[in-house]
Amino acid sequence: MNLHQFRFVQEAARRNLNLTETAKALYTSQPGVSKAILELEEELGVDIFSRHGKRLRSITEPGRQVLKSIEIIMREVGNLKRIGEEYSKQDVGTLSIATTHTQARYVLPGPVTQLRRQFPQVNIGLHQGSPDQVARMLIDETADVGLATESLSQFEELVTLPAYEWQHVLVMRAEHPLAQVERIDLEQLAQQPLVSYHPSFTGRTRIDRAFAQRQLTPNIVLEAIDSDVIKTYVRLGLGIGIVAEMAVREDPPGGELVSRPLGHLLGQNVARIAFKRGAYLRNYVYSFAELLSDRLNRTLLQRAMSGEASDYDL
Repeated sequence: MNLHQFRFVQEAARRNLNLTETAKALYTSQPGVSKAILELEEELGVDIFSRHGKRLRSITEPGRQVLKSIEIIMREVGNLKRIGEEYSKQDVGTLSIATTHTQARYVLPGPVTQLRRQFPQVNIGLHQGSPDQVARMLIDETADVGLATESLSQFEELVTLPAYEWQHVLVMRAEHPLAQVERIDLEQLAQQPLVSYHPSFTGRTRIDRAFAQRQLTPNIVLEAIDSDVIKTYVRLGLGIGIVAEMAVREDPPGGELVSRPLGHLLGQNVARIAFKRGAYLRNYVYSFAELLSDRLNRTLLQRAMSGEASDYDL
């Protein structure tokens, strides 16, 4: 029983049981992969895969349990490597951050810049996608840390903690009639053409829920994943926009667009930071979390990763 066998079995499962693709991915031969898998099955005394001739057809029930154990073993092997790198190169490495456009554009520039000053030999990679894609990048270990508002807490494979709260704001052209209203209500919004986020992005579920609770149907004329795109179409007169408050912080006063807070109508949203459960976090990952939110610190993160912390602690 060895790590090569574990790696071959794990990769075969990832490649939909295609041994040719498995061999290509691992830079080895197909017969070598088949032999290693058979040897592991013989040693364990169970079939990991059911077969049709020489082709793998499906994963058996004991095979599923074997794969779960292999995943834990390979994750811990990765952690061992990271521990070695951590102590041999304290301030050198790569931090991969998976997040949405809004977070990458409006929230992360400050913390990322500060982190680079603290750790000049740490390279930073930003991976942008939907909240579900952010979660998947963490689970697949494409990213070390994730940041999003939607979905992250729904994945058992992830440890998530609330980082900060924010609210939606209404953006409109300065000459729009609602620009003269200080406290806008949902009935007024329901009468207007709205430009806002795609349903899977940036707290959109909270917007839909607020209208549904009042038995109102919003007139969403355009959906986007990018706050800047929403603001562009508002400027063009397509409608009024609902965006995250951080998307208007840089807007100059007296500009073409004005904004009004909508927290009293839509409530507060919580942006969450996430890590893969069981992952080993390097020094600069802790530092990044502390730069992102004053709610987070190394001690709390260590407790969360060990299963001891909860949202209540924040």
